Amino acid sequence: MKRLNTLKLISALVLVFGMIVGTPNLYADEEETTEESSAPQGASISITPVSKVFQLASGSDYDSTFKVTNMGDIDMKIEVYAAPYAYIYSDEEDAYKLGFNTENNYTQMSRWIHIKDTEGNFVKKPTFTIPPKEEIEITYRVTTPESIPAGGQYAVIFAHTLTSVVSANGIKTEASPGIVIYGRSTEGETIVKASISNMEIKQRDESSEEVKNLFNGYAKIKNEGNVDFTATGVLKVDGILSGAHYETPQNAGRVSVIPDTELVVSDKWDETPDFGIFKVTWTVTAGEETETVEKTIVLIPVYMILIMIMLLTFIVVWIIMIARKRKERRSRLAV
Repeated sequence: MKRLNTLKLISALVLVFGMIVGTPNLYADEEETTEESSAPQGASISITPVSKVFQLASGSDYDSTFKVTNMGDIDMKIEVYAAPYAYIYSDEEDAYKLGFNTENNYTQMSRWIHIKDTEGNFVKKPTFTIPPKEEIEITYRVTTPESIPAGGQYAVIFAHTLTSVVSANGIKTEASPGIVIYGRSTEGETIVKASISNMEIKQRDESSEEVKNLFNGYAKIKNEGNVDFTATGVLKVDGILSGAHYETPQNAGRVSVIPDTELVVSDKWDETPDFGIFKVTWTVTAGEETETVEKTIVLIPVYMILIMIMLLTFIVVWIIMIARKRKERRSRLAV
């Protein structure tokens, strides 16, 4: 009777195992969707370069140029003007977001910039007309006052479309590409001070609904100095038995952090296999600071865990059966 009960237990376990293995995947892959822009070609303009750096002294003029290209098929009228370039903390999102209307000690340069109009005068907001498929070169001037603060100054020059362009569904489209101007004072003390926090390696992307494994390096970078610096993060994944798998591309993940701002640096390897043992290294460099964290991650798919549980259960049952048989045999011999 005991042997029969044991066989029934094994059969039940095998049946459960078969039901689990045969169950369809509960997490279907997300469909890859793409959306085409509804903006007509007539509203498409671009600006080059996208940034410019000046070493600023007081009481001086600095001239430079940029190009605006009309990639559409109609004449495009634009207005060009400078605005503050700053980040503003959002309580709702618990993050810093770009803002172009807030002035502080580091955005005074937006008032020092004038644009050369078609008559050769430097004004605050000139307008230009660009024929289709052509580009124009625009000259701007940074005029510093007799006294400027130490550290960095930041502004953005926008090329904003004025020509009305209406899409097929009746939506009016506009474009405002911009060039970011970085000014660094040659006077006073320059303080480069970065702090790195929340360094971690995650196995899930909390900002998405993905259920598959991924290795996600994350850190927050705060600029506590008075001049901008570049922050970079390098995620490196090595298999314990299979060599190198991934390393952040050299020019990826760079973030420019301006004063009084805290931004996120991150990178992820989302081609993680289902099985393996990995050494994951996440290195963040910000200003003159560098920090590294390491983590060993073991990935075992669910079906392999179930198989191991079933095998372990089978072995335990088999050992119990052998032990009982030996006990019964010794009992008979004793009689």
